[in-house]
This record gives sequence, structure tokens and C-alpha cells, in this order.
Amino acid sequence: MSAGFSASVDAMYERAADLMDMGPGLREKIRVCNATYTVRFGVRLRGAIHTFTGYRSVHSEHMEPVKGGIRYSLAVNQDEVEALASLMTFKCALVEAPFGGSKGGLCIDPREYDEHELEQITRRFAYELVKRDLINPAQNVPAPDMGTGEREMAWMVDQYQRMHTTDINGRACVTGKPLNAGGIQGRVEATGRGVQYALQEFFRHPEDIAKANLSGTLDGKRIILQGLGNVGFHAALFLSEEDGAKITAVIERDGVVRSEKGIDVAALREHVVRTGGVTGFPGAGHSEDGAAALEDDCDILIPAALEGVIHKENAARVKAPLIIEAANGPVTAEANDILLEKGCVIIPDLYANAGGVTVSYFEWVKNLSHIRFGRMQRRAEEARHQLLVDELERLSANPDVKWTISKNFKDKYLRGAGELELVRSGLDDTMRDAYGAMRAVWHAREEVPDLRTAGFIVAIERIAASYRAKGL
Repeated sequence: MSAGFSASVDAMYERAADLMDMGPGLREKIRVCNATYTVRFGVRLRGAIHTFTGYRSVHSEHMEPVKGGIRYSLAVNQDEVEALASLMTFKCALVEAPFGGSKGGLCIDPREYDEHELEQITRRFAYELVKRDLINPAQNVPAPDMGTGEREMAWMVDQYQRMHTTDINGRACVTGKPLNAGGIQGRVEATGRGVQYALQEFFRHPEDIAKANLSGTLDGKRIILQGLGNVGFHAALFLSEEDGAKITAVIERDGVVRSEKGIDVAALREHVVRTGGVTGFPGAGHSEDGAAALEDDCDILIPAALEGVIHKENAARVKAPLIIEAANGPVTAEANDILLEKGCVIIPDLYANAGGVTVSYFEWVKNLSHIRFGRMQRRAEEARHQLLVDELERLSANPDVKWTISKNFKDKYLRGAGELELVRSGLDDTMRDAYGAMRAVWHAREEVPDLRTAGFIVAIERIAASYRAKGL
């Protein structure tokens, strides 16, 4: 479905730009992709030379460095990479991460290669990008995406440091690294956690809930999840375990499993890792037609895999009153219009899955400051809290005072914030602020039909202000 991905993103951009007072020159400058680098390189594997094709696209340099993941997939092509790069631009602007948008990809099925072969391929790809400053802590900062993870980021940062041995900020050249290679706590869960925080914020506003013909809280809401990768798994896990939502169906490449009682997401994940799919998972019914489950009755639909899974052919049959886009571009521009006509509320990708880039921003700052979050203030916080607890305990020792401090309060209050707590706090704050900015436009302007258009307007205004400050 990626053949028209760029056209779909452009259509959504143009819809928002039509509602803004912006000259045609600036409008075009913000829309277009600045540059796309295509590299073809050879790696000797299994006694022969294999040629691979990779891309790194830079959509906007209104702020630098530019930021965006690198994915490994046979579906990678220039159109997809440029569309994803443009979404990164608007996403970063919406959540006020100080980056332009970029994206990369390697046309490869990583499952076809062993770990050593993948390392050779990754290091050579990184070499080609590094020598052109397409991996650089001050210019272009990749991150994990579909088909990549901490391991690939560790190889890339090591390759950069081998080529730039005196760059003291070299670890900041990529984010999503393992903790022992300069990563940050909470990064692996970040995008899924951001989806949870986005839904929590949506459900704080009764007026917005009513627009989706829903009521109450997340507790008991029936959720269909499409894609049990890193993002989908963490989003579903947190929503079910912490918010009381019920995962009634999970769609994967080999079909769908359904259970009205709710699916144990952690157990299903273990089953998928062990067997390679959802087929045979005990306690849930299985069907090979996974796509049909997108049309099942539910309260919330979470597409968390590929772009274009909800399109003009199936949009009219989608029953979910609320869709949150955990993936990039899962709803096409045409499908978006059909769903809006039905009264469906869509929490858009440029907001909903911004948790990854937000925590990547925190990791980048950590690498540049060369100190983990919480190291300077954690024990000072605990000492200050201890003073208050000691005084309260002194007062409670007075026989004339009829109250005592609960043990649970004391333990929680005395605990100073470490890196993970600070990361989650910063992400929650970011998601609340970004939703508030979108929501203000959505409710204040009658001509703005949905959250997606509102999000684009907020992002475009911020990007335009950056360009005007540069003299454009």
C-alpha cells in the first residue's frame, strides 16, 4: 500500500495548508522533501558479493539535526522513505522536539541473515551514511524503526566512533541504543507508552469522548490491535494492565486471534516469539483472515504495523468509533474522509506515535550532557522529602494527635525520581501539551474537521515561524 504514501501525506498537508494564511512559496518549501540519498553497496557474504539498496531522506532542515528512524524491510522504497521523513518533520514540530524530519531504510529482510551477516551489512550501510554526514550528532540522528532495534543502533554508533575517534559527542549520533552504549531507560517502551498517554489524555476530555460516541474511562474498553511488534505490544500491555482496557483481538501476519474475555498480551507475545505467529495460541479463536478483523466491533482500533492498512476499499466497513494511529500512515487520505463522514474520531500518527522521537530527544540530550537524568538531584530530593516525613512522624508521636502516616505514602514520597521516572514524566508532559495544542485548534475553528488537520496546522505554524526567523 506504500505506492501512494507520499501523495497521501501531501493530501493531508494540503488540507491543513488551505486553512492557513501562508504564501505559496513558503507553503511549497514546507511541503517538499529537501533531499534523498540512495546508496547501493556490496557486502561479501557466503562466498559471494551481495548488493544492497538503502535510502536516507531529509525532508526539512528548519531545525537541525534532522531526526528519523531507519527501517529494514523489503517494502522500503524512495516514496515510503520520503513520506515517513515528512511525517517526522510535522511530528517533531507538534511535540516541540528541536529536530527537522528525516527517515532511512534498507531494502532487506533481516530474517534472511544471521547476526554476524546483519552486522556486516549494517556497518557498511552506516559507513556509507556517516561519510556523507547522514549520521552525525549535529546534523542527522537516526533511531530504530521496523526491523531494527538496539542492536543495530549499537553497531551504527560504533561505526561512527571508529570513523570519528575524537568526537566527544559521538554517542549522540543515533538514539535507541542499549543502555550500556549510551541509551536511556524507557526508550524501548517509548512509542507504546506514548500511545497509552495519548489515549489517557483523550479520555480526560468528556467533550472529545462524546465526539467518538463513547463514554466513561479506558477501563473495560474493547481494543483491537493490529501488529504485535514493539509498539503494539507495549501499547496493549500498558493499556490492559494499567488502564483496565480489554484486548479482544490481535492481528498479525499469520491471521488474527480473538477473545471477548480479553487476551493476555504478554503470553501472546511469548507465543509469537516462540512460534513465529499467533496461530495456535491457547484460549483464543484463530482466523487466517487478519485484515477482516479490522472491521470487527470494538471501542478502539489501534493499527500499529504498516501504512495504508485502512484504505478506501475497507474504510466504510470499519466499525471502531475511535482509531489511534500507533503506526505511521495506517489510514490513507481517502479512508480518512470516509471515516470522518461516519463520525469516527482519529487520533493521528503525527501525535499518537510521537513517544519514540520524544524519548529519543531525551536520549540525545543525555548524550550531549554526558550525565544520566536524575544523577545530580535524586538523593537531594529524597533528603528534602525525608525532612518532611521526619517532622510529620514527630508530630504523629504526640498522643494528642489522632493521625498516622501510611507506609505506602512514606515509601512513595521518599523515593527520588530516577531516569526512568523522569523519562516517563517528560513523555507524559509532552503528550499532554501536544494534545492540548491540537485540541485548541480543533475546538476553536469550525472549519477544522478533525484532530489530524488540527495537528498539521499546529506543526506547520511552528515550522513556518522557524523559516521566517531564518529570513525566508
